[in-house]
Amino acid sequence: MKIHDKEFIKYISSDEISITLKSIADKINVDYEGKNPLFVSILNGSFIVAADLFREIKLESEISFVKVSSYHDMESSGDVKKLIGLNEPIFNRDVIFIEDIVDSGRTIKKMTEEFKELGAKSVEVATLLYKPESVAVDLHVKYFGFEIPPLFVVGYGLDYNGLGRNLKDIYQLKP
Repeated sequence: MKIHDKEFIKYISSDEISITLKSIADKINVDYEGKNPLFVSILNGSFIVAADLFREIKLESEISFVKVSSYHDMESSGDVKKLIGLNEPIFNRDVIFIEDIVDSGRTIKKMTEEFKELGAKSVEVATLLYKPESVAVDLHVKYFGFEIPPLFVVGYGLDYNGLGRNLKDIYQLKP
């Protein structure tokens, strides 16, 4: 498959993704039983992950969205810019960030610190993809689906310069 000037090959199927998101949701449902967590989806990439994960959540809970950016082309810029905030109060709330991918970890680390400073009772991270070899900050990711090596991937919400988000499977850059 070609996107812009790059070739990609299938890496993770939509069926594997569905099973994995259900497994993550099952763990969250157990861990937060009797609580009312606030899920915060980090846009743009996580909107598909958030929708599919949230449909598997059986808890009384809310979801909101924030938009941050740290990518340019295929590299994390390291400069995290908050673009759109959320309206729900977070003081004394259990917050679960939903991410499509944790790569350098800078974005989610900044958001976690910010929410703790605003008085969140607890802050955890749920991500479909996790690249521990690429993480450049001290970060704990409690819920993750696939631990992957430092590959560039697209599909299922992940993009390459704006394209590829609509692919139902995940593709890696062809070696």
